[in-house]
Amino acid sequence: MSAVLSGNLFDKLPLRSAQELLEVLVERKGVRIERVVSTGQASPAGFWYDQPDDEFVLLLAGSAVLRFAEGNRQVVMQPGDWIEIPAHVRHRVEQTDAERPTVWLAVHRRVS
Repeated sequence: MSAVLSGNLFDKLPLRSAQELLEVLVERKGVRIERVVSTGQASPAGFWYDQPDDEFVLLLAGSAVLRFAEGNRQVVMQPGDWIEIPAHVRHRVEQTDAERPTVWLAVHRRVS
């Protein structure tokens, strides 16, 4: 029998942190689920994510702005907003809420 895992995505939220908090909640064959907590962080100037996996992102608290290289498209995210980012779609985090923690749930699915 497999162990049952549980937790609360809003436990132990830092009010301020120099770096984002990234916690792998579950990792199984081909799938990784992460909780990310941002406190005002953004991608460094000139940096773009170019990930090998598809990523589904749900914003649970706070706010964020994502930018996509193709078309220089900007997406403003509020709690409840989600986005699916296909593998190798270049994107960056332009800003996250500096007044309260921004909590993300990210599901990465390996592309074969």
